[in-house]
Amino acid sequence: MDANQFKILFERYMYGGESVGHLPDGRSVFTSFVLPGETAIVRPYFEKKRYVKAALDSVVEKLDLRIPAHCPYFGICGGCQYQHIPYKEQLQIKKEIVINQLQRIGGMENPPVKPIVASDEEFYYRNSIKFQVNEKGELGFYHYFKPEIIPVSECHLPNAKILELWKLMDIEPFPGLRAVHFREGMDGDLMVIFESEDLQSLPSMELDLPVSVVHGSPSGTIVMAGDDHLIFEIKDKQFKVSAASFFQVNNLQAAKMVDLVLELMPESGGSLLELYCGVGLFTAFCASHFSEVIAIEESESACDDFAVNLDDFDNVSLYVGKVDDILPDIDRSFDIALLDPPRSGLDNYSFDALMSLNIPKIIYVSCDVATLARDIKKMISGGYQVLEVTPFDMFPQTYHVETVVLMSKVEK
Repeated sequence: MDANQFKILFERYMYGGESVGHLPDGRSVFTSFVLPGETAIVRPYFEKKRYVKAALDSVVEKLDLRIPAHCPYFGICGGCQYQHIPYKEQLQIKKEIVINQLQRIGGMENPPVKPIVASDEEFYYRNSIKFQVNEKGELGFYHYFKPEIIPVSECHLPNAKILELWKLMDIEPFPGLRAVHFREGMDGDLMVIFESEDLQSLPSMELDLPVSVVHGSPSGTIVMAGDDHLIFEIKDKQFKVSAASFFQVNNLQAAKMVDLVLELMPESGGSLLELYCGVGLFTAFCASHFSEVIAIEESESACDDFAVNLDDFDNVSLYVGKVDDILPDIDRSFDIALLDPPRSGLDNYSFDALMSLNIPKIIYVSCDVATLARDIKKMISGGYQVLEVTPFDMFPQTYHVETVVLMSKVEK
Protein backbone atom coordinates (compact mmCIF):
# COMPACT_ATOMS: atom_id res chain seq x y z
CA MET A 1 0.00 0.00 0.00
CA ASP A 2 1.12 3.55 -0.61
CA ALA A 3 0.64 6.43 1.81
CA ASN A 4 -2.74 7.35 0.29
CA GLN A 5 -4.26 3.88 0.78
CA PHE A 6 -5.90 2.26 3.80
CA LYS A 7 -6.81 -1.33 4.61
CA ILE A 8 -10.33 -1.31 6.06
CA LEU A 9 -12.70 -3.94 7.46
CA PHE A 10 -16.21 -2.87 6.45
CA GLU A 11 -19.01 -3.26 8.97
CA ARG A 12 -22.48 -2.50 7.56
CA TYR A 13 -24.47 -1.13 4.60
CA MET A 14 -25.46 2.51 4.43
CA TYR A 15 -28.16 4.29 2.43
CA GLY A 16 -26.67 5.43 -0.85
CA GLY A 17 -25.04 2.18 -1.90
CA GLU A 18 -21.99 2.43 0.34
CA SER A 19 -20.63 0.32 3.18
CA VAL A 20 -18.98 1.87 6.23
CA GLY A 21 -15.79 1.06 8.10
CA HIS A 22 -13.38 3.12 10.20
CA LEU A 23 -9.97 4.64 9.63
CA PRO A 24 -7.22 4.26 12.26
CA ASP A 25 -7.99 7.83 13.43
CA GLY A 26 -11.60 6.82 14.17
CA ARG A 27 -13.25 8.59 11.26
CA SER A 28 -15.93 6.73 9.33
CA VAL A 29 -14.99 5.73 5.81
CA PHE A 30 -17.70 5.20 3.18
CA THR A 31 -16.95 3.07 0.12
CA SER A 32 -19.11 1.59 -2.63
CA PHE A 33 -18.87 -1.90 -4.18
CA VAL A 34 -17.64 -3.59 -0.99
CA LEU A 35 -19.63 -5.92 1.30
CA PRO A 36 -19.84 -5.71 5.07
CA GLY A 37 -17.44 -8.33 6.42
CA GLU A 38 -14.97 -7.81 3.59
CA THR A 39 -11.54 -6.22 4.00
CA ALA A 40 -10.55 -3.85 1.23
CA ILE A 41 -7.83 -1.43 0.17
CA VAL A 42 -9.38 1.99 -0.36
CA ARG A 43 -8.16 5.41 -1.45
CA PRO A 44 -9.80 8.56 0.02
CA TYR A 45 -11.02 11.12 -2.53
CA PHE A 46 -13.17 13.34 -0.27
CA GLU A 47 -12.38 14.14 3.37
CA LYS A 48 -14.20 15.89 6.18
CA LYS A 49 -13.48 16.24 9.88
CA ARG A 50 -15.67 13.27 10.88
CA TYR A 51 -15.78 11.08 7.78
CA VAL A 52 -14.06 10.15 4.53
CA LYS A 53 -15.35 8.93 1.16
CA ALA A 54 -12.96 6.49 -0.47
CA ALA A 55 -12.70 4.67 -3.80
CA LEU A 56 -12.26 0.91 -3.80
CA ASP A 57 -8.82 -0.19 -5.05
CA SER A 58 -9.11 -3.92 -4.27
CA VAL A 59 -10.89 -6.41 -2.03
CA VAL A 60 -8.29 -8.46 -0.16
CA GLU A 61 -10.66 -10.64 1.86
CA LYS A 62 -13.84 -11.46 -0.12
CA LEU A 63 -17.08 -13.01 1.09
CA ASP A 64 -18.55 -16.05 -0.69
CA LEU A 65 -21.72 -13.96 -1.09
CA ARG A 66 -20.03 -11.79 -3.75
CA ILE A 67 -21.01 -12.56 -7.37
CA PRO A 68 -19.58 -11.36 -10.72
CA ALA A 69 -21.18 -8.20 -12.09
CA HIS A 70 -23.07 -8.32 -15.40
CA CYS A 71 -21.56 -5.07 -16.64
CA PRO A 72 -17.89 -4.32 -17.36
CA TYR A 73 -18.44 -0.72 -16.24
CA PHE A 74 -19.62 -1.73 -12.78
CA GLY A 75 -17.42 -0.07 -10.18
CA ILE A 76 -16.77 2.94 -12.41
CA CYS A 77 -20.22 3.92 -13.71
CA GLY A 78 -22.43 5.67 -11.19
CA GLY A 79 -25.62 3.98 -12.34
CA CYS A 80 -25.50 0.69 -10.37
CA GLN A 81 -24.31 -0.08 -6.86
CA TYR A 82 -25.43 -3.68 -6.19
CA GLN A 83 -24.51 -5.83 -9.18
CA HIS A 84 -21.99 -7.73 -7.03
CA ILE A 85 -24.79 -8.83 -4.67
CA PRO A 86 -27.37 -11.61 -5.32
CA TYR A 87 -30.84 -10.20 -5.89
CA LYS A 88 -32.43 -11.74 -2.78
CA GLU A 89 -29.71 -10.11 -0.69
CA GLN A 90 -30.32 -6.78 -2.44
CA LEU A 91 -33.94 -6.93 -1.33
CA GLN A 92 -32.97 -7.64 2.27
CA ILE A 93 -30.46 -4.78 2.24
CA LYS A 94 -33.08 -2.33 1.02
CA LYS A 95 -35.62 -3.39 3.62
CA GLU A 96 -33.03 -3.06 6.39
CA ILE A 97 -32.04 0.38 5.13
CA VAL A 98 -35.68 1.52 5.20
CA ILE A 99 -35.97 0.30 8.79
CA ASN A 100 -32.67 1.97 9.73
CA GLN A 101 -33.60 5.31 8.19
CA LEU A 102 -37.00 5.35 9.90
CA GLN A 103 -35.31 4.57 13.22
CA ARG A 104 -32.31 6.88 12.91
CA ILE A 105 -33.90 9.87 11.12
CA GLY A 106 -37.60 9.23 11.72
CA GLY A 107 -37.20 8.50 15.43
CA MET A 108 -39.39 5.37 15.21
CA GLU A 109 -38.45 2.57 17.59
CA ASN A 110 -40.19 -0.28 15.76
CA PRO A 111 -41.32 0.93 12.33
CA PRO A 112 -44.06 -1.33 10.86
CA VAL A 113 -42.14 -2.24 7.69
CA LYS A 114 -43.68 -4.96 5.54
CA PRO A 115 -41.74 -7.31 3.23
CA ILE A 116 -40.25 -5.51 0.24
CA VAL A 117 -42.08 -6.02 -3.06
CA ALA A 118 -39.56 -7.58 -5.45
CA SER A 119 -39.22 -6.66 -9.11
CA ASP A 120 -40.21 -9.33 -11.62
CA GLU A 121 -37.14 -8.41 -13.67
CA GLU A 122 -33.67 -8.01 -12.17
CA PHE A 123 -32.25 -6.55 -15.40
CA TYR A 124 -33.67 -4.93 -18.55
CA TYR A 125 -36.63 -3.45 -16.69
CA ARG A 126 -36.42 0.28 -17.48
CA ASN A 127 -38.79 1.86 -20.00
CA SER A 128 -36.42 4.82 -20.27
CA ILE A 129 -32.72 5.62 -19.96
CA LYS A 130 -30.81 8.90 -20.18
CA PHE A 131 -27.24 9.04 -21.48
CA GLN A 132 -25.00 12.00 -20.77
CA VAL A 133 -22.82 13.40 -23.57
CA ASN A 134 -19.12 14.10 -22.98
CA GLU A 135 -16.94 16.72 -24.66
CA LYS A 136 -16.19 14.31 -27.54
CA GLY A 137 -19.87 13.74 -28.19
CA GLU A 138 -19.81 10.19 -26.77
CA LEU A 139 -22.79 8.80 -24.85
CA GLY A 140 -22.20 7.57 -21.33
CA PHE A 141 -22.88 7.99 -17.63
CA TYR A 142 -21.35 9.99 -14.83
CA HIS A 143 -18.29 8.44 -13.19
CA TYR A 144 -19.02 7.09 -9.74
CA PHE A 145 -16.70 9.43 -7.84
CA LYS A 146 -15.10 11.73 -10.43
CA PRO A 147 -16.65 14.78 -12.14
CA GLU A 148 -16.52 13.24 -15.59
CA ILE A 149 -18.62 11.24 -18.04
CA ILE A 150 -17.43 7.79 -19.04
CA PRO A 151 -18.53 6.56 -22.49
CA VAL A 152 -20.23 3.14 -22.46
CA SER A 153 -21.02 0.55 -25.12
CA GLU A 154 -23.45 -1.53 -23.06
CA CYS A 155 -25.98 -1.22 -20.24
CA HIS A 156 -28.12 -3.92 -18.63
CA LEU A 157 -30.98 -1.85 -17.21
CA PRO A 158 -33.10 -0.62 -20.18
CA ASN A 159 -35.66 -2.72 -22.04
CA ALA A 160 -34.41 -4.72 -25.03
CA LYS A 161 -36.02 -2.45 -27.67
CA ILE A 162 -34.29 0.62 -26.21
CA LEU A 163 -30.95 -1.19 -26.34
CA GLU A 164 -31.59 -2.20 -29.94
CA LEU A 165 -32.40 1.40 -30.94
CA TRP A 166 -29.34 2.74 -29.11
CA LYS A 167 -27.09 0.33 -31.00
CA LEU A 168 -28.63 1.25 -34.37
CA MET A 169 -28.39 5.01 -33.96
CA ASP A 170 -25.34 6.92 -35.10
CA ILE A 171 -25.72 10.22 -33.28
CA GLU A 172 -23.70 13.17 -34.51
CA PRO A 173 -23.06 15.56 -31.61
CA PHE A 174 -23.98 19.22 -32.01
CA PRO A 175 -23.09 22.31 -29.94
CA GLY A 176 -24.83 22.41 -26.57
CA LEU A 177 -26.00 18.77 -26.58
CA ARG A 178 -26.01 17.56 -22.97
CA ALA A 179 -28.00 14.32 -22.91
CA VAL A 180 -29.86 11.80 -25.07
CA HIS A 181 -32.91 10.17 -23.54
CA PHE A 182 -34.48 6.95 -24.91
CA ARG A 183 -38.04 5.87 -24.02
CA GLU A 184 -40.21 2.87 -24.88
CA GLY A 185 -43.98 3.14 -24.66
CA MET A 186 -46.92 0.87 -25.39
CA ASP A 187 -46.56 -1.68 -28.21
CA GLY A 188 -42.83 -1.01 -28.40
CA ASP A 189 -43.19 2.60 -29.62
CA LEU A 190 -39.89 4.45 -29.20
CA MET A 191 -38.81 8.03 -28.60
CA VAL A 192 -35.44 9.78 -28.62
CA ILE A 193 -35.18 13.06 -26.70
CA PHE A 194 -32.20 15.34 -27.28
CA GLU A 195 -31.56 17.69 -24.36
CA SER A 196 -29.41 20.75 -25.00
CA GLU A 197 -28.61 24.16 -23.58
CA ASP A 198 -30.41 26.09 -26.31
CA LEU A 199 -32.34 25.82 -29.57
CA GLN A 200 -29.76 27.48 -31.80
CA SER A 201 -28.62 24.27 -33.48
CA LEU A 202 -30.37 20.97 -34.16
CA PRO A 203 -29.04 17.62 -35.33
CA SER A 204 -29.77 16.46 -38.85
CA MET A 205 -31.86 13.31 -38.78
CA GLU A 206 -32.10 10.38 -41.20
CA LEU A 207 -34.44 7.73 -39.84
CA ASP A 208 -35.43 4.40 -41.34
CA LEU A 209 -37.27 3.45 -38.14
CA PRO A 210 -40.69 4.58 -36.82
CA VAL A 211 -39.19 6.57 -33.97
CA SER A 212 -40.39 9.86 -32.47
CA VAL A 213 -37.61 12.41 -32.04
CA VAL A 214 -37.89 15.48 -29.81
CA HIS A 215 -35.44 18.26 -29.01
CA GLY A 216 -35.85 19.91 -25.62
CA SER A 217 -34.14 22.89 -24.02
CA PRO A 218 -34.99 25.64 -21.53
CA SER A 219 -36.40 27.56 -24.51
CA GLY A 220 -38.97 24.94 -25.40
CA THR A 221 -39.62 21.69 -27.25
CA ILE A 222 -39.37 20.93 -30.96
CA VAL A 223 -40.77 17.73 -32.50
CA MET A 224 -38.30 16.62 -35.17
CA ALA A 225 -40.06 13.38 -36.15
CA GLY A 226 -43.18 11.50 -35.10
CA ASP A 227 -45.14 12.59 -32.02
CA ASP A 228 -44.38 14.69 -28.94
CA HIS A 229 -45.53 11.90 -26.62
CA LEU A 230 -45.74 8.16 -26.03
CA ILE A 231 -48.59 6.06 -24.66
CA PHE A 232 -47.78 3.92 -21.62
CA GLU A 233 -50.07 1.17 -20.37
CA ILE A 234 -50.32 0.29 -16.67
CA LYS A 235 -52.82 -2.43 -15.79
CA ASP A 236 -55.92 -1.70 -17.88
CA LYS A 237 -55.32 2.03 -18.44
CA GLN A 238 -53.37 4.01 -21.00
CA PHE A 239 -51.44 7.19 -20.23
CA LYS A 240 -50.26 9.93 -22.52
CA VAL A 241 -46.73 10.92 -21.43
CA SER A 242 -45.07 13.85 -23.21
CA ALA A 243 -41.34 14.11 -23.73
CA ALA A 244 -40.95 16.54 -20.83
CA SER A 245 -43.18 14.60 -18.41
CA PHE A 246 -42.05 12.15 -15.73
CA PHE A 247 -43.33 8.59 -15.63
CA GLN A 248 -42.36 5.57 -13.55
CA VAL A 249 -39.56 3.62 -15.26
CA ASN A 250 -40.57 0.10 -14.17
CA ASN A 251 -44.03 -0.69 -15.58
CA LEU A 252 -44.62 -3.97 -13.71
CA GLN A 253 -43.62 -2.46 -10.36
CA ALA A 254 -45.72 0.64 -11.03
CA ALA A 255 -48.74 -1.64 -11.45
CA LYS A 256 -48.02 -3.33 -8.11
CA MET A 257 -47.66 0.05 -6.42
CA VAL A 258 -51.01 1.16 -7.86
CA ASP A 259 -52.58 -2.03 -6.47
CA LEU A 260 -51.31 -1.22 -2.98
CA VAL A 261 -52.45 2.41 -3.11
CA LEU A 262 -55.93 1.24 -4.14
CA GLU A 263 -55.93 -1.29 -1.31
CA LEU A 264 -55.16 1.47 1.18
CA MET A 265 -57.89 3.76 -0.16
CA PRO A 266 -61.45 3.77 1.19
CA GLU A 267 -63.85 1.73 -0.92
CA SER A 268 -66.06 4.61 -2.03
CA GLY A 269 -67.26 8.15 -1.36
CA GLY A 270 -65.56 11.13 0.20
CA SER A 271 -62.87 13.44 -1.12
CA LEU A 272 -59.22 12.94 -2.08
CA LEU A 273 -56.40 15.49 -2.07
CA GLU A 274 -53.54 14.45 -4.35
CA LEU A 275 -50.24 16.35 -4.28
CA TYR A 276 -47.59 16.03 -7.02
CA CYS A 277 -50.02 14.08 -9.20
CA GLY A 278 -47.84 14.07 -12.34
CA VAL A 279 -49.59 12.74 -15.46
CA GLY A 280 -52.25 11.10 -13.26
CA LEU A 281 -50.94 7.57 -12.75
CA PHE A 282 -52.56 7.14 -9.33
CA THR A 283 -55.42 9.56 -10.03
CA ALA A 284 -56.72 7.50 -12.95
CA PHE A 285 -57.20 4.47 -10.70
CA CYS A 286 -58.37 6.32 -7.58
CA ALA A 287 -60.82 8.82 -9.07
CA SER A 288 -63.72 6.38 -9.32
CA HIS A 289 -63.49 5.74 -5.56
CA PHE A 290 -64.29 9.34 -4.61
CA SER A 291 -67.02 11.89 -5.13
CA GLU A 292 -64.35 14.58 -5.57
CA VAL A 293 -60.60 14.68 -6.27
CA ILE A 294 -58.45 17.81 -5.95
CA ALA A 295 -55.03 17.34 -7.59
CA ILE A 296 -52.00 19.66 -7.70
CA GLU A 297 -49.06 19.50 -10.12
CA GLU A 298 -46.35 22.01 -11.06
CA SER A 299 -45.11 20.63 -14.41
CA GLU A 300 -47.07 22.20 -17.27
CA SER A 301 -46.24 19.24 -19.52
CA ALA A 302 -47.51 16.76 -16.93
CA CYS A 303 -50.65 18.85 -16.41
CA ASP A 304 -51.41 18.79 -20.13
CA ASP A 305 -51.03 14.99 -20.08
CA PHE A 306 -53.14 14.76 -16.91
CA ALA A 307 -56.02 16.60 -18.64
CA VAL A 308 -56.01 13.96 -21.39
CA ASN A 309 -55.54 10.99 -19.08
CA LEU A 310 -58.36 12.05 -16.71
CA ASP A 311 -60.72 13.37 -19.37
CA ASP A 312 -63.38 10.75 -18.56
CA PHE A 313 -63.78 11.98 -14.97
CA ASP A 314 -66.01 14.93 -14.07
CA ASN A 315 -65.16 14.74 -10.38
CA VAL A 316 -61.46 15.63 -10.77
CA SER A 317 -60.12 19.19 -10.48
CA LEU A 318 -56.50 19.97 -11.34
CA TYR A 319 -54.61 22.95 -9.93
CA VAL A 320 -51.54 23.92 -11.96
CA GLY A 321 -48.65 25.29 -9.93
CA LYS A 322 -46.30 24.63 -7.07
CA VAL A 323 -47.77 22.78 -4.11
CA ASP A 324 -46.32 25.33 -1.68
CA ASP A 325 -48.10 28.13 -3.57
CA ILE A 326 -51.50 26.45 -3.96
CA LEU A 327 -51.99 24.25 -0.89
CA PRO A 328 -51.94 27.07 1.73
CA ASP A 329 -54.98 28.63 0.01
CA ILE A 330 -57.04 25.43 0.13
CA ASP A 331 -59.36 25.56 3.14
CA ARG A 332 -61.72 22.60 3.18
CA SER A 333 -61.93 19.05 4.48
CA PHE A 334 -60.64 15.86 2.83
CA ASP A 335 -61.00 12.21 3.77
CA ILE A 336 -57.55 11.19 2.60
CA ALA A 337 -54.42 12.70 1.03
CA LEU A 338 -52.10 11.02 -1.45
CA LEU A 339 -48.70 12.58 -2.04
CA ASP A 340 -45.80 11.56 -4.28
CA PRO A 341 -43.21 14.35 -3.89
CA PRO A 342 -39.80 14.63 -5.57
CA ARG A 343 -36.66 13.33 -3.84
CA SER A 344 -36.45 16.48 -1.74
CA GLY A 345 -39.70 15.54 0.01
CA LEU A 346 -42.10 18.12 1.43
CA ASP A 347 -40.92 21.71 1.79
CA ASN A 348 -41.83 23.54 5.00
CA TYR A 349 -44.69 25.58 3.48
CA SER A 350 -46.34 22.51 1.94
CA PHE A 351 -45.88 20.51 5.13
CA ASP A 352 -47.45 23.20 7.34
CA ALA A 353 -50.37 23.62 4.93
CA LEU A 354 -50.96 19.85 4.81
CA MET A 355 -50.88 19.54 8.59
CA SER A 356 -53.34 22.42 8.99
CA LEU A 357 -55.97 20.47 7.03
CA ASN A 358 -56.07 17.67 9.65
CA ILE A 359 -56.80 15.01 7.03
CA PRO A 360 -57.68 11.67 8.72
CA LYS A 361 -55.43 9.52 6.51
CA ILE A 362 -52.33 10.17 4.41
CA ILE A 363 -50.66 7.90 1.86
CA TYR A 364 -47.08 9.01 1.23
CA VAL A 365 -45.31 7.58 -1.85
CA SER A 366 -41.59 8.28 -1.60
CA CYS A 367 -38.58 7.77 -3.87
CA ASP A 368 -36.08 8.80 -1.17
CA VAL A 369 -36.24 7.08 2.20
CA ALA A 370 -34.08 9.70 3.95
CA THR A 371 -36.41 12.62 3.19
CA LEU A 372 -39.38 10.31 3.84
CA ALA A 373 -38.03 9.55 7.32
CA ARG A 374 -37.51 13.27 7.97
CA ASP A 375 -41.09 14.08 6.92
CA ILE A 376 -42.54 11.17 8.90
CA LYS A 377 -40.84 12.41 12.05
CA LYS A 378 -42.48 15.80 11.58
CA MET A 379 -45.87 14.20 10.85
CA ILE A 380 -45.67 12.12 14.02
CA SER A 381 -45.01 15.35 15.93
CA GLY A 382 -48.03 16.80 14.11
CA GLY A 383 -50.34 14.11 15.49
CA TYR A 384 -50.08 11.26 12.99
CA GLN A 385 -49.19 7.60 13.49
CA VAL A 386 -47.61 5.28 10.95
CA LEU A 387 -49.79 2.24 10.26
CA GLU A 388 -47.68 0.46 7.66
CA VAL A 389 -44.62 0.91 5.44
CA THR A 390 -44.16 -1.08 2.22
CA PRO A 391 -40.87 -0.84 0.28
CA PHE A 392 -40.89 -1.47 -3.49
CA ASP A 393 -37.81 -2.40 -5.47
CA MET A 394 -38.42 -0.24 -8.53
CA PHE A 395 -34.72 -0.10 -9.39
CA PRO A 396 -32.88 -3.46 -9.07
CA GLN A 397 -29.05 -3.30 -9.03
CA THR A 398 -29.19 0.21 -7.51
CA TYR A 399 -29.56 1.49 -3.94
CA HIS A 400 -32.81 3.32 -4.76
CA VAL A 401 -36.01 2.14 -3.11
CA GLU A 402 -39.60 3.35 -3.47
CA THR A 403 -41.77 3.31 -0.35
CA VAL A 404 -45.51 3.55 0.27
CA VAL A 405 -46.54 4.64 3.77
CA LEU A 406 -50.01 4.76 5.31
CA MET A 407 -50.54 7.20 8.17
CA SER A 408 -53.59 8.18 10.20
CA LYS A 409 -54.44 11.07 12.46
CA VAL A 410 -54.34 10.10 16.13
CA GLU A 411 -57.73 10.59 17.75
CA LYS A 412 -57.61 12.71 20.87
